[in-house]
Amino acid sequence: MKTHVNSFLNYLSIEKGFSGNTIVAYRNDLYSLATFLAQKFSYSAWKDLTADALSEFVLDLQSREYSRTTIARKIASVKSFFSFLIDEGLMSSDPSETIRSPRIGRSIPKALSEKEVEKLLQSPLALKGPERARDKAMLELLYATGLRVTELVSLDLHDLDLAQGIVRCRGKGGKERIVPYHETAWEALDEYLGVARPTLLRQKGGESALFLNQRGDRLTRQGFWLILKAHASRAGIDTSVTPHTIRHSFATHMLRGGASLRQVQEFLGHASVATTQVYTHLTNEHVQDEYDRTHPRAD
Repeated sequence: MKTHVNSFLNYLSIEKGFSGNTIVAYRNDLYSLATFLAQKFSYSAWKDLTADALSEFVLDLQSREYSRTTIARKIASVKSFFSFLIDEGLMSSDPSETIRSPRIGRSIPKALSEKEVEKLLQSPLALKGPERARDKAMLELLYATGLRVTELVSLDLHDLDLAQGIVRCRGKGGKERIVPYHETAWEALDEYLGVARPTLLRQKGGESALFLNQRGDRLTRQGFWLILKAHASRAGIDTSVTPHTIRHSFATHMLRGGASLRQVQEFLGHASVATTQVYTHLTNEHVQDEYDRTHPRAD
């Protein structure tokens, strides 16, 4: 059964251009389904699968106390997989057709205040060595552009144009976009590239990655997460801070500053403006708070 799963994963990678992280999520979801069906029902072929067996799988997920969001994602993976099998002529009917995903509320992204962002961006200055300039450059660039963490750590030297103040990144589906960054980020990048990166690089002259770890290799997503967590703690920020928090903060602060929804959509690399629109809730809350704080007759 996993042979067909692997064919589907190849399809997602080659024809749909999905990222490696997305492919891993699909694989985990579908492998767990295959394992469940083999152990509980002794299924050995997808064409024998029934809707009742799939319902049992969903009930099993619920019994394991997965969140609604996780269950909805797993069901979406399953539905995409069976759609693929039908298109390939490997199944004649879709056993997932009657399976319904749990309703999930639209999550509102959390954003840091501008003061909290400022504290976070100043945190690397307490460090010594090349990590000081590297961490400062990474945080400044992340907040200046709203890049996803995968996009940030995937940057190569040639993706950065210091002369024009732009960065070229590849987002979801391999789509390329160009995002500008401000002078403060430029200064941090210039300092990092001048001394800190060559120090980290050491003898590894062939490494093309923009941001390097202490061994001179490309910094990983996990490595950046640990760095960010340490700086958030040092800055005294009590709320949980993830790379996506910085991305949310970028979008929210841009909209509050007067940027159009369409502009922010392009900066973030959202395929649909509807995805970006969730940030208008945060800016509307800000407007309401300011109104309540400043109007003489507001309670």
